[in-house]
Amino acid sequence: MDLKSELLKSIWYAFTSLDVEQSGKVSKSQLKVLSHNLYTVLNIPHDPVELEEHFKDNNNGPVSNQGYMPYLNKYILAKATEGTFSKEAFDDLCWTMTSKKNCKPSVQQGLCSQKDCFKLFCLFNLLSEDRYPLVIIQPELEYLLKKISSAMSLEWDGTLLEELLSQNAALQDGMSVWEFLEHLSAGQLLHVESKEAFSLAVDDVFMEMYHNIIKKGYLLKKGHVRRNWQERWFVLKPSSLIYYVNEDLKEKKGEVLLEESSVVENLPDKEGRRCLFCVNAPVRTYEMSASNMKQRVDWVQAIQTALRLRAEGKSSLQQELKLSRRKQRETLQRSQNNQSSHNEPIAVEVPQHSAPEQQGETESLEQHIESIIQKQREVEAKHKEEEKQEREKQQAIQRDLERQLKEAKEANEKMTATLTEMEKEVQQHKKRIHELELTQDKLEEALNAQIHARLEEDGIRQELERQLAEEQKKLIELLLHQSQLETSAVGSQEDSSTTTPPISQQTEEGTERELVNQSTTTQMLKHWKIQLNRLMKPITPGDKVEHLPVKPTCPRQGQALTSTEFIAKVQTGITQEKGNSYSPSPQEEEEQGS
Repeated sequence: MDLKSELLKSIWYAFTSLDVEQSGKVSKSQLKVLSHNLYTVLNIPHDPVELEEHFKDNNNGPVSNQGYMPYLNKYILAKATEGTFSKEAFDDLCWTMTSKKNCKPSVQQGLCSQKDCFKLFCLFNLLSEDRYPLVIIQPELEYLLKKISSAMSLEWDGTLLEELLSQNAALQDGMSVWEFLEHLSAGQLLHVESKEAFSLAVDDVFMEMYHNIIKKGYLLKKGHVRRNWQERWFVLKPSSLIYYVNEDLKEKKGEVLLEESSVVENLPDKEGRRCLFCVNAPVRTYEMSASNMKQRVDWVQAIQTALRLRAEGKSSLQQELKLSRRKQRETLQRSQNNQSSHNEPIAVEVPQHSAPEQQGETESLEQHIESIIQKQREVEAKHKEEEKQEREKQQAIQRDLERQLKEAKEANEKMTATLTEMEKEVQQHKKRIHELELTQDKLEEALNAQIHARLEEDGIRQELERQLAEEQKKLIELLLHQSQLETSAVGSQEDSSTTTPPISQQTEEGTERELVNQSTTTQMLKHWKIQLNRLMKPITPGDKVEHLPVKPTCPRQGQALTSTEFIAKVQTGITQEKGNSYSPSPQEEEEQGS
């Protein structure tokens, strides 16, 4: 059926909805509104002048004798081009105009929703006979009901339809779309367990039959640039293979245009992928992978069907199937008519012959019947043998598929076990890395503490070296000052020999003073040597130096003493040591011996 016949079915409903009096005539104003809506939805430039010229007023009524059909064919249907408008929007316009008058409230409150009724209306027009008023015959109605039941994963039960046809004999010649919707919504044609499941089934059948979808489903597709495998939702139509991100059809990723030179073929397993096939298009080659062997066979056959329709110039698989079913019915009807017409003359002519001739004709007829029966038996036997071979072939394919499925399951289990072990190892490695990170942090803290302690020790050692240098400098100055004092003392003794007491007394006093000075100097030298040895002792890394509080013993803190101050301090120390006898420590004695 061409595009013009398809559009005319929906327009017929819109036109009859405007014919309120059912007289076959519609006012010119209503036809203008209808024509304008058709121009808009079919994306055709509107020419109101032609409409006025076509419908000229006369004395016979509001509509011209020329009628609306010539204008519709010439200015609307002849200009409609497939692919330039939305067929669903066009049918929705006609459905809106006719449903307000013919779709009863009882239908809306039943099994079918308003959206389901529109989809069933479109499917009804697709399967209806090409005569007016439009009706659907019993075989096509059964085909549609079986498709809806299969979409709900239910087995179709024809008892409801048989009971309905037996109760209403007028429906045996055909059923209108309003009768079809009423009986289906009332549950008189299908056993439906859930309205939601029924709506989803109607939507699936509508997408398949109305939108010419040959097959749809998920496939793995190899990328053209990145060459990786991605799962995509594929929709196969007679002219193209479109793929989306997922089945909601919101994000389209690409389209494979099927040309007459396109070829589909199977590919061997590679890259760890199985059930591979490709579509060789003029632009590029598309590689895909099915989930199993059966899916690959189904997809390859479906794409081959689409390529065949493309080569034959056909745009709809459902129209081809409808014509094929119609031819089968016509062939069956002709064979039944021929058989009935062949049997009737024999029954009439047999009594006209004499007994011998009748007997001979009867024998020849029996032989002819016997030969026909024999041929029929041979055909049946051959048919049974072919069915048996086909059944064995299908069983072998099924066994092969089951074996492959079992192998795939085993491989999946092994892969799952391997992934589990790898996950455990990964967790252990993560735990070990975490422990090493903690250990590293602790070692860094200890290293920083040791570096800090070493820096403190270096500071203390530098301070001690500075103090030692100052003490050595003071010791040298003390020795120089002592030598000067001794020299000055000897000179003063010589000068004062005349005024001093007797020589023996002076000698004794000088000797006593000299001994005191020597003993004091010796003790001070020993003391400074002990301090020097303590300061020169090396400080090992990591030792903690306990700082004892130091009492200041000199009036000037942080500065070197002058010679006068140092002499006064030494004399004070000597006076104190005379009162308290000095006893060197064991360490000092040891250092003195050395």
